[in-house]
Amino acid sequence: MSGISHRQRMLVLAICCMSLLIVSLDNTVLNVALPSMQRELHASVAGLQWTMDAYTLVLASLLMLAGSTADRIGRRKVFMAGLVVFTLGSALCSLAPNLDSLVAFRMVQAVGGSMLNPVAMSIITNTFTNPRERARAIGAWGAVIGISMAAGPLVGGLLVDSVGWRSIFWINLPVGLAALLLTLRYVPESRAPKARRPDPVGQLLVIALLGSLTYAIIEAPHSSALKTAVFGAIAVAALLGLLWYEPRRAEPLIDLRFFRSAPFSGATVIAISAFAALSGFLFLSTLYLQTVRGLNALDAGLWMLPMAAMCFVCAPLSGRLVGSRGPRLSLLIAGVATTASGILFAAFDAESSNVTLVLGYVLFGLGFGFVNAPITNTAVSGMPRTQAGVAAAVASTSRQIGATLGVAVVGAVLASGVRASAYNDTFVPAARPGWWIIAGCGLAVLLVGALTSGRWARRTAERTAERLEAVELRDGAGVRA
Repeated sequence: MSGISHRQRMLVLAICCMSLLIVSLDNTVLNVALPSMQRELHASVAGLQWTMDAYTLVLASLLMLAGSTADRIGRRKVFMAGLVVFTLGSALCSLAPNLDSLVAFRMVQAVGGSMLNPVAMSIITNTFTNPRERARAIGAWGAVIGISMAAGPLVGGLLVDSVGWRSIFWINLPVGLAALLLTLRYVPESRAPKARRPDPVGQLLVIALLGSLTYAIIEAPHSSALKTAVFGAIAVAALLGLLWYEPRRAEPLIDLRFFRSAPFSGATVIAISAFAALSGFLFLSTLYLQTVRGLNALDAGLWMLPMAAMCFVCAPLSGRLVGSRGPRLSLLIAGVATTASGILFAAFDAESSNVTLVLGYVLFGLGFGFVNAPITNTAVSGMPRTQAGVAAAVASTSRQIGATLGVAVVGAVLASGVRASAYNDTFVPAARPGWWIIAGCGLAVLLVGALTSGRWARRTAERTAERLEAVELRDGAGVRA
């Protein structure tokens, strides 16, 4: 793809960012609609958790499969299929008659979404072959994630109050159709030189791990200890199965050799921590503002505007900073700000004062705005371009695992402490452990970011890339012979 013009490369980047916009915006827009959906569909806290996690869980389970499939059969082909399925799933969600149907249609959406993010990142990586241009393109990509994640509450509030919660799914229809037509016209087809074989056993183990773990966490406050333990045991068994089975495959679904790179491993942990903090933050904030304070969806979105504004400003700034100075400074800023925001709510009852509430939102927006670009850049930089789809898929999977766990864990903590008979009086103390979890996620971003962005970490990335390229050359020579 290095022969295409600068204008076409910019168009490809814009098209890929459009797909990212609808996938990322969809989940955060939904947060503001949760109280309205709860009233209309008569959903419990666990039901709201499943509305969020059915989407992120399927995304996390299928992203790596989608990335490797696109590398094998064609990235544009898989990307277009993803746009069609995602748009169709959005239309179905807007028509859902009950909670069970909505959860099922959210899963359809996620099947399409799984074909978009990692494939789009792979298209970008293979379109921008110059390292400096690629860093800027990845920075723009990371900025779109931050902006779309933060703008969701405001967009959702406008739609829910003016039209109703079903309208939050309608915005995906014109954007998805436009992206599909533009992809057909402007995005060239590409695939990895060496096709990767499917790994059905690895895929089933990933689904079993994430599905059983999420079920155990969400249902723990409402189920017996035995049932929770059974699903927890299934998750542990699936994890051990992955660690045993995947290294024995020539072409595994999860190439564990990637994790020999400290920056790549760090990016994975940081992505899980940052997105767990985000999903938990939005879940608690939305329920507090609309249920405890009694605000409508638009007013709740406006209260969260300081977070959106900070993300809007800081996300592109972080992208430029990563392109010029590397990921370290962005990660340190993100970790400090996210930790401070969590502590403000957990230890100082930020909800008790409008000033501290806004300050908490500003700090969190600052932290999340700075964290996305270094995650994306670190995950794919240093990896061979032929592995771009899989490497990007691992980074995207980490984000969705974090989002799933954030809603599951924080929601379970809240559900175990809040009482329906005294919801307003018990919400703030019941939410306090959740805020401490968010602060812990911010601390993980800070410490892991500092550890995996130095000179030693860069050397591990270089050695890992050299080993992977040597294996590719050896395998390629074997195939030609």
